[in-house]
Amino acid sequence: MDSIFHEKQEGSLCAQHCLNALLQGNYFTAVDLAELARQLDETERQTMAEGGLATEEYQRFLQQPSSNFDDSGYFSIQVLQRALRVWGLELMPFKSSDYVATSARADPTSQNAYICNFKDHWFCIRKLGHQWFNLNSLLTGPELISDTFLSLFLTQLQQEGYAIFVVQGDLMESEADRLLTVAPAVQPVKPPLIADAPSAASASSADVDLARALEESRRMIDDQDQTLRDTLTQSREGSGATEDDDLQRALALSLQGFQESAPPPSTSANQTSTSAEEVRRNREAFLDRLKADQQTSNASAEISQTNSQEPSADSGESAQTDEEMLQAAIAMSMSTKST
Repeated sequence: MDSIFHEKQEGSLCAQHCLNALLQGNYFTAVDLAELARQLDETERQTMAEGGLATEEYQRFLQQPSSNFDDSGYFSIQVLQRALRVWGLELMPFKSSDYVATSARADPTSQNAYICNFKDHWFCIRKLGHQWFNLNSLLTGPELISDTFLSLFLTQLQQEGYAIFVVQGDLMESEADRLLTVAPAVQPVKPPLIADAPSAASASSADVDLARALEESRRMIDDQDQTLRDTLTQSREGSGATEDDDLQRALALSLQGFQESAPPPSTSANQTSTSAEEVRRNREAFLDRLKADQQTSNASAEISQTNSQEPSADSGESAQTDEEMLQAAIAMSMSTKST
């Protein structure tokens, strides 16, 4: 399909694109069509002047802009007809009662080309080889149309308000005709509209840039990994170390770093441990003294029994001594707790 001549839309030059697509070559420019339009304007002016230069109709005609072209690049059907007449071609309305139009409505594939117009837009549908193509300049490329779809497509265009013209006459054979006759075109994906193409191209460019960036990132990571592996290998070879030795060194360094990063024990914790130790020692000392006092008490009791013949004042004195010992023990215990 690369051999098919197809011009993409520029400004409002769709009439130029339509004619060149029909003729399959760069045969007309905007300047050529503008000159034809001025010739038509002059012919119309001369016709209006026949009624008198001073008439109101003639003066109104001079004040009106041209109906055949404008500064945007629009050209009328009369300009297209004048341009095609040079090539021996005529345009017949599709709804005409003419025999050619009747045959076209009965079997659209019996013709060679159609020109379609809606408001200010023109485009061409043409047979190349044995296949039909939509050569709309609003598309990014030619669109392959099957024989069955051609009839439906023309019907759809009429329903949308398009004016359709049958191209009468013999179209000269183009390079695309010769190539497509031998090797028919296959088009699995239809060409998008030009209006949709920039966003798609932008997305495609972004995808390419992203893929390129990811590939570069992977390459840098692979290079760093390889450099690290080479360094470790050289280190082991130079020191005679094994992988286990490397692992042990790594673990030791990790533990050392953890110990260095661990916070020092708090002063309050040390003070708490010291206080608990002092309480324990004081408690042991108290228990030792209590045992000693108990032993002393037992010894005193034995002495009391031995000297039972002594006056009762002695026993009272002995009981008083035991009570004093108990009070002393309690006082010592309280002193230890307060300490």
